[in-house]
Amino acid sequence: MSDTGNKMLTALVRLRGALQDAELPLDVPGIEDQRTARREMIDQLEDYVIPRLMTIDAPLLAVVGGSTGAGKSTLVNSLVGHRVTTPGLLRPTTRSPVLVHHPDDAEWFGQDRLLPDLERVPHSTNDPDALQLVATDAIPAGLAILDAPDVDSVEERNRQLAAQLLAAADLWLFVTSAARYADQVPWDFLKQAAERSTAVAIVLDRTPDEAIETVATHLARMLASRGLKDSPLFTVTEGKVDDEGLLPAEHVAEIRAWLDSLAIDTDARGAVVKQTLDGAIRTVARRTHGVADAATEQVALAARLREDADRAYDESIAAIMTASADGTLLRGEVLARWQEFVGTGELLRSLETKVGWFRDRVVNAVKGKPQQAERVTVAVESGLETLILEHAEAAAERAEASWQQLAAGQGLLGAADQDLGRASRDLRRKAERAVRDWQSDVLDMVRTEGADKRGTARFLAFGVNGLSVALMVVVFASTVGVTGAEIGIAGGSAVLGQKLLEAVFGDQAVRTLAQRARTSLEQRLQALFADERARYLSLLDGLGLQAGAAEQLRGASRRIDDLRYESKKGPE
Repeated sequence: MSDTGNKMLTALVRLRGALQDAELPLDVPGIEDQRTARREMIDQLEDYVIPRLMTIDAPLLAVVGGSTGAGKSTLVNSLVGHRVTTPGLLRPTTRSPVLVHHPDDAEWFGQDRLLPDLERVPHSTNDPDALQLVATDAIPAGLAILDAPDVDSVEERNRQLAAQLLAAADLWLFVTSAARYADQVPWDFLKQAAERSTAVAIVLDRTPDEAIETVATHLARMLASRGLKDSPLFTVTEGKVDDEGLLPAEHVAEIRAWLDSLAIDTDARGAVVKQTLDGAIRTVARRTHGVADAATEQVALAARLREDADRAYDESIAAIMTASADGTLLRGEVLARWQEFVGTGELLRSLETKVGWFRDRVVNAVKGKPQQAERVTVAVESGLETLILEHAEAAAERAEASWQQLAAGQGLLGAADQDLGRASRDLRRKAERAVRDWQSDVLDMVRTEGADKRGTARFLAFGVNGLSVALMVVVFASTVGVTGAEIGIAGGSAVLGQKLLEAVFGDQAVRTLAQRARTSLEQRLQALFADERARYLSLLDGLGLQAGAAEQLRGASRRIDDLRYESKKGPE
């Protein structure tokens, strides 16, 4: 292979890799066309372009394709001179494609060459994933003929295989009949051939003598209007098929002579291969840009879905942190249990007077016992869990609603194995653990901070549990902007808790403890909600989208275009 050929081969292999990496899993308008294009391009590169470029001297492969009942298998048998493929008497016929070649050319059609996904078998089979190889001296060296399934078969697998085989051909031998030559499906394939500059020959089969001139003339005009005016057109009249399933030799003599001339003439054969190969490479490079645009849209859409889910959960975490700092939690059961613990009536009245002697009064006034501190802890646990669950449900609802606005989001939600519009089933259990772990963090902070104060009267009066619940109360009113009776009972309770802590630890230490406790709470919430949002984000992570896939595609396509231009320009 020439240096230019090696460079082109490298570029095509890179393009194949880029196409394989360019997943298009999200449903958007028009995406199915690009998915089909991507699959077709990968197949064409693997089945034909790359193998053919690596084995440019391999025999010319003529794929015989066409409509149901056009007589393809009979034509192949007649061209070979004996039966090598079985005509489908019943429709649809499911069988493996048959490749007929000269024995000396067997090496060209091994598993690692043309159509590598098809298993090679030496016998007839109904497995469409197998390729039957038939070696015969009746076919000249340098030529191979492949009998493909019907392009308009009612069996989808047959249609897909027919398209795959035709895309792997150097030459299309397209068979139609007087009754079927105007059908739409065959012309869709012929349009693709014209767009790719694929070498095509048309066989008008099973045509009564009296209709040949009229039908052939009309068919020739149709070919010319669709960019195939230079394609050879052969006619095969109706004739008696013998016991071997063969037409009289003279009925196919013209086609056989033309194929033999291609096999013998190296230059003519090479021209056909070059025309089809260059057209295939040009078309793949051109179609790549549509897939690249689709890949860009996929990445952008996934980013939007990710942002929507993140926003929903970030808003809920922020709402919980706000509600856990503005006095919202110092209501109901939490407030009642706290007041039982500290006996707030007398102390709250004291807030309106001078506070210079307040710390000593706090020590003497607190009525709390260990069990009463525990009741505050339980009330805090219940209140915080309820707050978390409410906002987790709200986040799930918002995330689902935003995804439902897009077809891609709807598809992902529909494929999920759970109802993502609700919080996960085990969230309550996880929330309970997260709150208890946070309360344990607070307890450890107080215990560590008071390590050298455990013998003091004030520390002993409150105990670790009492000081811990006081710290929680301070955290729950940390954003209240004023102090004293103006802020009401909840705010007053927080001030009371702060003074209680200051009596033991001092002003600066209390501020530090409150900030650390609040930070710990936010970290626990982030971890808890990470699992909730992961239900959404894992759907996106599992798509296999790569941010650089589109640029890799465009770069690979540009490289191929540059090499094609250089090869046509030639040496200066």
